[in-house]
Amino acid sequence: MSLEKASKKLTFAFCTYNRAERLENLVFAMRAQSCPIPFEILAVDNNSSDTTSEVLKQLQQLPGPTLRWVHEPNQGIVAARNRAIQEAINSDILVFIDDDELPLCGLLETVAHAYLSEGAECVGGRIDIDFTDHKRPEWLDDELLGFLGALDHGKQAFWIEDNTTPVWAGNIAYDMAIFRNDPALRFDRRYDRKGKTIGGGEDVMMFNVLLQQKRRIRYRPDMAILHAVEPWRLRRRYFLDVHFLAGYRGAINDFPVYHRTYLGIPPFLISQIVRQTWQWLGLAFTAKHSLRQAMNVSYSLGQICGCFSRWKNKLLINN
Repeated sequence: MSLEKASKKLTFAFCTYNRAERLENLVFAMRAQSCPIPFEILAVDNNSSDTTSEVLKQLQQLPGPTLRWVHEPNQGIVAARNRAIQEAINSDILVFIDDDELPLCGLLETVAHAYLSEGAECVGGRIDIDFTDHKRPEWLDDELLGFLGALDHGKQAFWIEDNTTPVWAGNIAYDMAIFRNDPALRFDRRYDRKGKTIGGGEDVMMFNVLLQQKRRIRYRPDMAILHAVEPWRLRRRYFLDVHFLAGYRGAINDFPVYHRTYLGIPPFLISQIVRQTWQWLGLAFTAKHSLRQAMNVSYSLGQICGCFSRWKNKLLINN
């Protein structure tokens, strides 16, 4: 190991909530990683009510890279991820993986290469969905897997320059100098997800900020993880709810102010949902495409509800 590599430090982190049964396999797979940079494992227990703390204490005693764990009492993925940044602030690299994932061979080696040899400030990789424990529904087309967290931008590495090829916090690494030099740069609390609910989007907001800052963002297909999906996410209702919430939060937080509205709702949203609903009805008997169109309708409905909620809250404040 070179002196340059030996002087670096990598923190391999995961945030966890009530998934004690998965932690042994996860930490074992994390410890099995080969890495040219010394690394620690950081677990952020996001106020779990199961046996997570007991399991982590036991895993701390096992050989291999050090496992350090902290308790984050503020419920929510944003608080947990920001706590991980705080805990790893003196590391050179922070790598995130989720507690329902497993790293595949070579992940940390790829991160180190992207950081040391390619000059990446952020690097993300492939996310494959694991259907070992739960059968994949027949209606679940490949184009829908992205809404379960799947990510595959092809077999070649490349520099990411726009939001058409995003990378997600379930498999991502950051140069910690980004956060040391900008203490205000943290995951956006407006896009939080608490417990085992749906929603989120905090990683999308972080990705967009890094794009705006012209950071060197690298995609590496050899940085890969296996993502397990719980059965409640393998239902059509889940896809509709996710899109509704995305539309709602987007309207609340990021929609511009329109001068012409009805109860805070711009007219184009009303005509948009009418058009999309007609399209959905026309596809109602073709199962392959009807769900995707229903997701569009749900997203537009979320936007409408978000605009109305924003208008109502403003009205209450002014009165």
